[in-house]
Amino acid sequence: MHLLVTGAAGFIGSHTVLELLNSGYTVLCIDNFANAISDEHGNAISLKRVAEITGKEVPFQNVDVCDEKALEKIFAENKFDGVIHLAALKAVGESVAKPLQYYSNNLVASLNLIQVVYGPPSELPITEKSQTGQGITNPYGQTKYMMEQILIDVGKANPDWNVVLLRYFNPVGAHKSGLIGEDPKGVPNNLMPYVSQVAIGKLPVLTIYGDQFDTVDGTGVRDYIHVVDLAKGHVKAFDRIKSVGNVGTEIYNLGTGVGYSVRQMIGVPRPGDVASVYCDPSLAHEKLGWRAENGLEEMCADLWNWQTKNPQGFSA
Repeated sequence: MHLLVTGAAGFIGSHTVLELLNSGYTVLCIDNFANAISDEHGNAISLKRVAEITGKEVPFQNVDVCDEKALEKIFAENKFDGVIHLAALKAVGESVAKPLQYYSNNLVASLNLIQVVYGPPSELPITEKSQTGQGITNPYGQTKYMMEQILIDVGKANPDWNVVLLRYFNPVGAHKSGLIGEDPKGVPNNLMPYVSQVAIGKLPVLTIYGDQFDTVDGTGVRDYIHVVDLAKGHVKAFDRIKSVGNVGTEIYNLGTGVGYSVRQMIGVPRPGDVASVYCDPSLAHEKLGWRAENGLEEMCADLWNWQTKNPQGFSA
């Protein structure tokens, strides 16, 4: 199968491309470097390293998914069997400060439905049947929920479409080679890259504050998942489409099913955060044959391996 991967040069995108190539898929990668790093020639550094790891060609074009004409050109020149759409603005705190930018970008340009679509859950762990759209606390989450509803409607109107919505939780870690990992632009918006950058000396201090949430220690609880496990979930989704043929519209949680508090991880609550988020991933195991293989220790070890080998990220 030949796939278009948007947001391919980013943290999740680069790991997903690697797993797709290792599983025999061919890809065309596009990114506009909003959340990724390019070299002096405009090439995606992360994807160059994916090519090094896999020994395979990684075709790439610098394209913004907001550019409709550029997308039309890509589809006119290629025959794709599917799309994995990972391009989106994704910082929860920033979305609170810049809501119009997030609504414009993520609704107009992105079908990225694999991050937070849930409001504060009424039950834990979250299942695929848990209520969504109620009590969403930030514009980022609103855009994900809206796009999910749009794709569900499109799937109902077009029964020959295969729409697989992967709802995943908090990706951390890095590839075990240490060649690719999370390299956020500016100060990290997520907990674990912030912790690792303080530990390596790139950032001066990690401030721990906030005990207002209704959790075991007052700090937010999250379901952390290794980014490689997450990437393999995308492969499993397309494996199912190849095997079954027409799957219609399906929804899967990708997580470990275990929640850790921010204080347990050493963390900071942000505007727009919710108290507890962890999932029930049993449906993905049942239908996709997928389960998370790495625990928190492996996530932290692989993150630290990446950070120590790349103290300045891809820019070194």
